[in-house]
Amino acid sequence: MEINLREKQGITVVDIEGEIRRSEASNLTLHQIIKSQLDENKKKFLLNMDKVEFIDSFGVGEILASYISTQNIGGSLKLTNISKKLSLVFQVTMLSKVFEIFSDEEKALESFSKE
Repeated sequence: MEINLREKQGITVVDIEGEIRRSEASNLTLHQIIKSQLDENKKKFLLNMDKVEFIDSFGVGEILASYISTQNIGGSLKLTNISKKLSLVFQVTMLSKVFEIFSDEEKALESFSKE
């Protein structure tokens, strides 16, 4: 998994590529990256999952932990560009009722201004 951060309209867009899964590598996890951003007083996150090919239960847990950490400080975390395959995972786990999920990045970014 590769993660790149960019700022857009005061929102931290987290571009994720590859597989969100438990790894033996010493790379930082998604939750660790989000927590480091929270430590820098960033509070609005959009996870762009356009290039995510696979997610396992660990990956779902990472996204949920990131969401909870963000909510605990009054921030928000939303998802965009989820494939049909990944959408099914979020539906089966009922997390589609927890997360705001958008089909396109611009609509997701606009939604932050309505908070």
